[in-house]
Amino acid sequence: MKKEYTNGDITVVWKPDVCQHSAICWKGLNDVFNPQARPWINVEGADSEAIIAQVEKCPSGALSWFRNGDEKPA
Repeated sequence: MKKEYTNGDITVVWKPDVCQHSAICWKGLNDVFNPQARPWINVEGADSEAIIAQVEKCPSGALSWFRNGDEKPA
């Protein structure tokens, strides 16, 4: 089941069943992606552009994003 986290500007989508646990997300942006916290994604932890750049490094595609008001990804 996918989960969505928004900061009002963008929404980060996480698909846990696709995640390979490479840790690239939290090693690169721990203020947003913290596996010790609940929820583990805090989209208030950095600006939208930094979050987008980090999400796009996800090797499995488990993380994606969309700008609020745009069409959501599948």
